[in-house]
Amino acid sequence: QVQLVESGGGLVQAGGSLRLSCTNSGRAFSFGVMGWYRQAPEKQRELVAAIYANGSTKYADSVKGRFIISRELRKSTVYLQMNSLSPEDTAVYFCYAGFRGVGSWGQGTQVTVAS
Repeated sequence: QVQLVESGGGLVQAGGSLRLSCTNSGRAFSFGVMGWYRQAPEKQRELVAAIYANGSTKYADSVKGRFIISRELRKSTVYLQMNSLSPEDTAVYFCYAGFRGVGSWGQGTQVTVAS
């Protein structure tokens, strides 16, 4: 069973940085993909960044050049380094992990960027 646990959210001033972490505390899996989504109030959940088992990455246009995703395969852990944060980045951030076509979600962590 997959149990994704996120940490690192919080309140930060515009221009600041935060680092999110997500680890699987359940049964060990070699996830084909891990990533982060976010959902702002009254908006749809959107992909922020993803990293695949081969190390390739994908970013939303709105975060390119500011966010960096990385992972530790052995620990089934994924990180999201968020720099130059703006109020538009305020949202609940969800960790995602995919294994053989089956996806799992974390409970979400709030990120609030004050102007």
